[in-house]
Amino acid sequence: MKKYYFTSESVTEGHPDKLCDTISDAILDECIKLDPNARVAVETFASGNEISIAGQITLKEDLPDIKQLVREKIKEIGFDNEKIDIDYKTCKIFTNITKQSPDIAMGVDVGGAGDQGIMFGYACDETPNYMPYAIDTAHRLARKLTKVRKDKEIPYLRPDGKTQVTVEYENEIPKRIETILISTQHEDGIKQEDLKKDIIEKVIKTTIPENMIDENTNIYINPTGRFVIGGPLGDTGLTGRKIIVDTYGGYSRHGGGAFSGKDPSKVDRSAAYMMRHIAKNIVANGYAKKCEIQVSYSIGMKEPLSICVNTYGTSQKSEEELVEIIKDKFDLTPDGMIHYLDLKKPIYSQTTNYGHFGKNNLPWEKIVEL
Repeated sequence: MKKYYFTSESVTEGHPDKLCDTISDAILDECIKLDPNARVAVETFASGNEISIAGQITLKEDLPDIKQLVREKIKEIGFDNEKIDIDYKTCKIFTNITKQSPDIAMGVDVGGAGDQGIMFGYACDETPNYMPYAIDTAHRLARKLTKVRKDKEIPYLRPDGKTQVTVEYENEIPKRIETILISTQHEDGIKQEDLKKDIIEKVIKTTIPENMIDENTNIYINPTGRFVIGGPLGDTGLTGRKIIVDTYGGYSRHGGGAFSGKDPSKVDRSAAYMMRHIAKNIVANGYAKKCEIQVSYSIGMKEPLSICVNTYGTSQKSEEELVEIIKDKFDLTPDGMIHYLDLKKPIYSQTTNYGHFGKNNLPWEKIVEL
């Protein structure tokens, strides 16, 4: 019997890095609403009560009102106090936006990739949405942590928070949860015992199946005992710094390219979505119990340089056969992936928080016949 433990984490939308991802993707969506062919690569930096936006935007219309959009997003998240995190009303906002480099545009304009690089997609049969159990559970806890805050079930919570789940595996199957760790920002003056009781009763017990927790499960709530200063006042935030949270919680490899703030001509984003779609369908169609796919691209070139499939010995088909199925079924040029997944729509704010994968309403999660 093979036994091991695996841990994944998630963060709430009030985490400073996710605040920045949220702003970058909101700007992207607004640009795509104005021009579906917009070229966008926007980074957000948050520190204290200041937000800085920098990057490249090329579109046919005038730029959207970025500063107003930033304030709206900060307000939606729930930040309104510069003394403990950031205030949407008073924060300073700086912008430095240029147009896409013509040296890059000349390759993208003819349908080539917007950059070189490697991308991975992954799927497994551990959960109904074909995600690894640990990251799926961490996301559900983080989403619930935000819900009980916004619904005033735990009214003293603030937006910043993190979750972490350690799963015990036996023979590659999740057996039980070994450890749950939740760190959540809260208002000053809250007793630790009250916070712990509320989180256990209203977040953990309403999210985790009873059969996955036992008397030996470790539960840690705010281990330092206090988490009042949060958001970008507690720690700087930056777009693209939660790439493992955004993907598979460390269970699969990662090519290194972030997603948020990038239009779909950037294969960092579109190819990672496409590889998830293909890997999920290899598992959903019964070809394997788990599957990882790597693809690589060169800037300005249409076709991928390589495709690699790994089914970890769980498929009756050879990995060479699966590569041929992929090549026969899917157009993996940037334009082909954008068209197949219908990526020129303002859908990206739906991806920002609680993972870019495993959400059934997103086009790369659809199941097709292979």
